[in-house]
Amino acid sequence: MGSVYNCNYDTKLLDNSSSSIEYAAELIRRGEVVGMPTETVYGLAANALDPQAVSRIFTAKGRPQDNPLIVHIADMDMIDRLVRELPQNAVSCAERFWPGPLTMILPKRDIIPEVTSAGLPTAGIRMPSNKTARALIRTAGVPLAAPSANLSGSPSPTKAEHVFKDMNGRIPCILDDGGCAVGVESTVIAFEGDSIRLLRPGFISAEELREVCDDVIIDKGVVEAVANDAVVASPGMKYKHYAPKADITIIDAPLDDLRRWCAENTAPDDVLMVFCESDGEGLGRKCICYGHDSTEQARQLFDVLRGLDDKGIKRVFARCPEKTGVGLAVYNRLLRAAGFQVIKL
Repeated sequence: MGSVYNCNYDTKLLDNSSSSIEYAAELIRRGEVVGMPTETVYGLAANALDPQAVSRIFTAKGRPQDNPLIVHIADMDMIDRLVRELPQNAVSCAERFWPGPLTMILPKRDIIPEVTSAGLPTAGIRMPSNKTARALIRTAGVPLAAPSANLSGSPSPTKAEHVFKDMNGRIPCILDDGGCAVGVESTVIAFEGDSIRLLRPGFISAEELREVCDDVIIDKGVVEAVANDAVVASPGMKYKHYAPKADITIIDAPLDDLRRWCAENTAPDDVLMVFCESDGEGLGRKCICYGHDSTEQARQLFDVLRGLDDKGIKRVFARCPEKTGVGLAVYNRLLRAAGFQVIKL
């Protein structure tokens, strides 16, 4: 789908000044798609209430139509016209985590078209903390559907130049607000009675959610492959995501076991994705570091994955991140980038 897209735009890379935001907002009001920064990753933003505009997002990305989009709002005043009800746990989460990297799956009103919600009776709603994003929403005067601004399946963009590389010719402009502070997409949750179900991990962790609600269920789709014909309420649960061309395998093992296995089973031209250079010391393999801790890994992961292709790297063995806190989000993204190829020692 992406390969046949008619690339007729002279894509402009703009700053985040008020005049640039007004220019981008006017394009959105005309039904166009623009590149928008958020604190998580850059998004492809269009009027969430305009079916034709939203369809342009899917076309520009080459995104499957059954993959729902997240609706971004600037303040709580926008939410009443979008959703039919707000459970008490949702109110508590909004008070604690908004604006911020949390998406809540809520029963939608008919004003949100089916193309935005992938035909589901629910929609993901998020209030980003990035000031440029919220200014764009307010200036456009409409909520914005905004999935990550990459070609579908490739690593998400955390810099404006990443968006330009994927979307040059496909959209009219990109607002450049520098590197994203978080680096992985928002946490996505749904509400089941008095429980919260974590559908996609992000910077807001299950541990933090448990400070709001005692019963937080981690959906099995967080760490397991979901069937391509499954109906999912959250983006990022189906298909191979976040993947470079390089073949990635995760090595889930203590460091000493990982070093021993890599010495015996990897080739000299294979690359190790590790926390720090000392992880691969003495192995005679090229090492690429993706962060000493989970927060740094979240911020750097997609940039590192994109860099693998820039360097022409063919095969990568990645040290498994922690699976708690923000580390669960890093593991979730790396797992999908690896096509669920994991060697557990």
